[in-house]
Amino acid sequence: MTTTSDDTTTRNDRDGPDRKEGAVQRIYPRSEPSSSGVLNVVVAGLALFSDGYNAQIIGYMEPLFAVLYPNTMSSQIKSRLSNSFLIGEIFGMIFFGALVDRLGRRTGVVAATLFLVVGVALSAAAHGTSESGTFWMMIISRGVAGFGAGGEYPVCATSATEAADETAKLRKRRGILVASTTDFAIDLGFVGAGVVALIVLACFDQETRQGVWRVCFGLGFVLPVVICFFRIRMVNSTQYRKHAIRSNYPYWLVLKRYWKPMLGTSLAWFCYDFVTYPFGLFSSTIISQLSPNNTTVENIGYGTIINLFYLPGCLLGGLLMDLIGRKQTMTLGFLLWSFWGFLLGGALHPIQSVFPLFVIMYGIFNALGEMGPGVSTFLCAAESFPTPLRGHFLGLAAAVGKAGASIGTEVFTPIQEAFGEDVARGQQAVFLIGSGVTVLGGVVAWWLIPDMERSLESEDVRFREYLREHGWEGGTGILCA
Repeated sequence: MTTTSDDTTTRNDRDGPDRKEGAVQRIYPRSEPSSSGVLNVVVAGLALFSDGYNAQIIGYMEPLFAVLYPNTMSSQIKSRLSNSFLIGEIFGMIFFGALVDRLGRRTGVVAATLFLVVGVALSAAAHGTSESGTFWMMIISRGVAGFGAGGEYPVCATSATEAADETAKLRKRRGILVASTTDFAIDLGFVGAGVVALIVLACFDQETRQGVWRVCFGLGFVLPVVICFFRIRMVNSTQYRKHAIRSNYPYWLVLKRYWKPMLGTSLAWFCYDFVTYPFGLFSSTIISQLSPNNTTVENIGYGTIINLFYLPGCLLGGLLMDLIGRKQTMTLGFLLWSFWGFLLGGALHPIQSVFPLFVIMYGIFNALGEMGPGVSTFLCAAESFPTPLRGHFLGLAAAVGKAGASIGTEVFTPIQEAFGEDVARGQQAVFLIGSGVTVLGGVVAWWLIPDMERSLESEDVRFREYLREHGWEGGTGILCA
């Protein structure tokens, strides 16, 4: 019996998303082998490693600036140095999030790399007619670098998530793959920044000289330049080629459908970064206030050891995401993080009397944050939205998170200073306030973030049907299947 095209269409509609996905794949086959998907994931991880290095290195250099430029390195300059990179990241996340959806993942990644390299090179070469002028050039240059680094978040996270969807085998392990190449890579960059700082200091015979910070800053653009070769040759993912919308986005329809996960992923990222960023960035400062000897090398070394605790937390979180789910891992992590923070803050006085114990407990505090929201913010934000919107909303959520980091960094010092010379009480207040924010993060994660299917194609098909039902026929790519 001959089947008409109308009969075929009706049968495909009854067969549901899986049958439709098969039809779409005949038009847009998954042409990339799994090895290509793994390579894209690895390159994304290397890029975010360099971002972590460039974000954290300023925290290790601030004690040197205080020695080299005691009359200029005020608390205001310190905050501006930290926040310039953050503010640049916020604008970069929003701008490149939209760019990678409209123009493609490869276009966004190359442009973001250029901004990062130029900004890092200028900050390493910062000069002025005065010490204040040098710092202002450094602040502006780090803002430019932050703009490029911010672009890496939506670019790398979307690329890694979509590359890990190319085969069923990769999809099954997407939690650990994305965790390893997003948050783990960034945290490894944090650790790498401390190791590099210690090595460069050793090369200068432990002397605090200008060459130390210039070399440390300058090394930050080596890796982005090296991997740029691979990024230029990068191919847009199968999901993007099938479902991209390049113009005429139906933003009102999008907001009506996705306002809840948009709010959930953004607020969860805000709570996470509000707590983790100042505790990570100022780990050397916290150690210097409690360290018995308070030497530059010792402070950087202890700060690096504390940041090392991030790494097992990331890997454990990645495994949990594949075992129990994304939002479940985030909620569990937030709650364990808050419990440990309240314990550490409440018993800070006896704990800090045994300094190695404090370092270990502080490290576990950081690890619990990475185990839950640290790894799951990326994947929840990537999987909660369809491919044509993934860059938009992941960039927005990351930008809101970095706004939380900026606010947390700004309030960190004033909270401590409010207690005058009682450093211990100031530290205690910071831990208790941060732990309260993590409780809020757990509530947000459980109630506002959806529990998505593992296949990215499923939500893409539902989104396409939603647009058809509402009469939207514009854009490029999404309705061609």
